[in-house]
Amino acid sequence: MKKILLVDDSKTIRMLIKRNLRQAGFETAEIIEAGDGAAGLVAAKAEAPDLILSDWNMPEMSGMQFLQALRAEGIDTTFGFITSESMPTYKEQAMAAGASFLLAKPFNADSFAEALGAVAP
Repeated sequence: MKKILLVDDSKTIRMLIKRNLRQAGFETAEIIEAGDGAAGLVAAKAEAPDLILSDWNMPEMSGMQFLQALRAEGIDTTFGFITSESMPTYKEQAMAAGASFLLAKPFNADSFAEALGAVAP
């Protein structure tokens, strides 16, 4: 994966995710950041990332609304949620909307490697 769009309203979480991505073997990937789903949608259109990682709960536009907007625009980039929402109903909703995986917080480099290894092109 050459380009990853990371969408989370917490700068601290974005930093942690970037560190874990690097440790999971994605050290050469270009990582673009957005602070909410609305900014993520703009970035996805402008940057054409290979992978989008998004939080579920964000202001402006939630992760689910972001995913639905992407799919409505015909953008079928591989999409995964990184969220504290770990109930099975969230995973079911995510998969039904077109997400490839849901990675529950807390996460580590191994959980990233496992989740991303399953969807890497």
